[in-house]
Amino acid sequence: MKPLEGSVALVTGASRGIGAATALELARLGAHCVLTARTQGALEELDDRIRAAGGQATLFPLDLIKDGEKLDLLGPSILNRFGRLDILVHAAGLLAKLTPVAHIMPRDWQEAVAVNLSATWRLIRTCDPPLRAAAAGRAVVLTDTVAAEPRAYWGLYGFGKAGQRHLALSWAAEVANTPLRVNLFDPGPVATQLRGTAMPGENPASLTQPAEVAPSIAALCLAEETRHGAVIPFSRG
Repeated sequence: MKPLEGSVALVTGASRGIGAATALELARLGAHCVLTARTQGALEELDDRIRAAGGQATLFPLDLIKDGEKLDLLGPSILNRFGRLDILVHAAGLLAKLTPVAHIMPRDWQEAVAVNLSATWRLIRTCDPPLRAAAAGRAVVLTDTVAAEPRAYWGLYGFGKAGQRHLALSWAAEVANTPLRVNLFDPGPVATQLRGTAMPGENPASLTQPAEVAPSIAALCLAEETRHGAVIPFSRG
């Protein structure tokens, strides 16, 4: 029997990069994956890959900037359809723009808040009840070193990731006496679209690939994982 057989996992940002690689790994371990992202076509391609590998997935196209109310209904919708939610992997993120803080435009601010901060709050609200009810609920939120180490021009992205980290760790403290385990995972520099936009001169082949970090994230979703309220960096070891 596969280690996640019978479980249901929600993965955000699943259309590409780390989210897609993690969803594929969770499906390989037996989880039925509920995949959400903005791009329908990319989700369908991932669904094909999961099914080709013998896994199962359900697609839930969602724009985290525009579809806040739909996001609020995600937890109850999953519970109504599957009767359970065991795993949340929040991999979605938005770089917006690298710009001086004094030059941040209102629209860019609103979009960064919606994806990097508000979506985390909404996901916690909608997923907390079924995850607490699961026998071994697991939540993993992807973070970034810039959340704790502010850098010039990264304020628009970094403030959202810092707020996200604070929300996730506060949630972890609140559920410490339940079976639910909540952790943050810092993958470091990975060859993703976000990284390519931020560092266009970088050779993506020189970076860690999404498929390399996915097993570490999936491992945090297993029932035997005991860490809680931790910020866990990727380690090849």
